[in-house]
Amino acid sequence: MSDAIVIERLIKHYGERRVVDIVNLRVPTGCVYGFLGRNGAGKSTAIKMLMGMVQPDVARATVLGEDIRDLSPATRGRIAYLAEGHPLYRWMSVAEAIRFTRAFYPTWRDALIDGILDHFRIARRAKIGKLSNGQRAQVSLALALAPDPELLILDDPTLGFDTVVRREFLESLIHLIQRAGRTILFSSHMLGDVERVADRIGILADGVMRVDCPTDHFTSALRRVVLEFHGAAPEFPGCRGLVSQRKLGGKLELVVVDYGEEHAAVAEQLGAVSVEVLEMDLENAFIAYTRDAAPPLPDLMGETVR
Repeated sequence: MSDAIVIERLIKHYGERRVVDIVNLRVPTGCVYGFLGRNGAGKSTAIKMLMGMVQPDVARATVLGEDIRDLSPATRGRIAYLAEGHPLYRWMSVAEAIRFTRAFYPTWRDALIDGILDHFRIARRAKIGKLSNGQRAQVSLALALAPDPELLILDDPTLGFDTVVRREFLESLIHLIQRAGRTILFSSHMLGDVERVADRIGILADGVMRVDCPTDHFTSALRRVVLEFHGAAPEFPGCRGLVSQRKLGGKLELVVVDYGEEHAAVAEQLGAVSVEVLEMDLENAFIAYTRDAAPPLPDLMGETVR
């Protein structure tokens, strides 16, 4: 299987601060890739560099086989990009936005955009500025998909939506995902949405890529381990794969990668009277993995899909 996006090194500084430092990231063709990180982690900057909208300081990266610093008009026409906030000319009607956008693409599927607008019950005569945030996102999605792109890049597409609108948007996205060969890279703060649709995830922490693996591998690799003691919990000496730790009275709560016999031995040496090992969903695993912590974060960069 070929890769729609390949990054071997992508670096960007703003002043003295290195905001993006990504090594060895690959998005296989046909994959739905969730691109995650806390606010300010560098997600939007990385996406804009992939789109050629921000110049990187160092770049060894390709999108659909072309260097990101020199994307041809033909290749750009194979990519759809939905920016955060869905910026559209609000003085236009939906029909005017369609005519304006169509002029930039050699191919255009009127039947597809009509079907999406009908599905969301959006009239072509409606003014963009009079639409709700959710409706503007739906129009943006329709405009992005009308050229039938091979790669769809979404930067936090459901930010600010209510639960119902977000679910409708997500269900439409799932339907479109099912079309053979389409590749989707999207960032989102809604971890439940990501867990529902993403085949793989990548996590940026302080601009550095710490995770790149199948979604289920990430959630299965992390465990919350609760050690209970008679009296106050002792200081924890540390162990391989430690993500975070905190004391809760007579309990010591750990989050570790690949819990096994080594960790059980440490718990026994500390004199824990009970050890409870709990699974974590994507949201709790993400919070534990990206929460500010004293130990350096371990990387989960294995199991690349080829």
